[in-house]
Amino acid sequence: MKRMLLTISYDGTAYHGWQVQPNGVTVQQTLQDCLERLLGSRPDVTGCSRTDAGVHAREFCCHFDCDDKFPETAFLRGLDALLPEDICVRDCREAPCGFHARYDAKGKTYCYYFLNSSRRDPFLSRYSWRIERRLRLEPINEFCRLITGRHDFRAFSSSGRTAEGTVRTVKECYALRDGDMLVLKITADGFLYNMVRIIAGTAAAVSDGRISSDKVEEAFLSGDRSLLGETAPARGLFLEEIIY
Repeated sequence: MKRMLLTISYDGTAYHGWQVQPNGVTVQQTLQDCLERLLGSRPDVTGCSRTDAGVHAREFCCHFDCDDKFPETAFLRGLDALLPEDICVRDCREAPCGFHARYDAKGKTYCYYFLNSSRRDPFLSRYSWRIERRLRLEPINEFCRLITGRHDFRAFSSSGRTAEGTVRTVKECYALRDGDMLVLKITADGFLYNMVRIIAGTAAAVSDGRISSDKVEEAFLSGDRSLLGETAPARGLFLEEIIY
């Protein structure tokens, strides 16, 4: 047996997240179905993260074990032909036998996309959160600097989190504007449930002046979720990179 590291991209619109669930189609289930048809047996596939329903991924890594006779040269074309159009294979290569897609990750980068326009865009609406009022870049980046570093992000997570520890290190966080699109980029050693979406919602509230830096500091100290902004819609969130 050998361990394979598979890198995929997917549009999460039609899926109930990555992880297999009894009440909806997921990316993991769809991938396993296709691997079973290709390999003749159903492998266990372990992902690098548990993306929520509707969240997208430009780079998502997972691993599975297969027979040593696994035909790597024909694999990528065969799997890509079986997968639906909203999931594609970017790379597949052999990994060390003890490699773990989730636990060996040193960090992840997410981007959240705001369409800051009074007009709808039919090509971007499913991949961004449209906010008509003008978002102010300077206070958003001040907020980004405030949350950069090692903090207890308990207030920046939803009640459904499964992680026991809530301290994370944000290595980089900033926002930039490209025409009508404002992009919030954040890299950290790990993320809590809904953490990036809450950061995005709070960034919008900071831009409006509804939340001050004092409130953010208070949220860090108290862990009070109610002090922060709303949880931004899933459709604007992309997993951009996994760092090993």
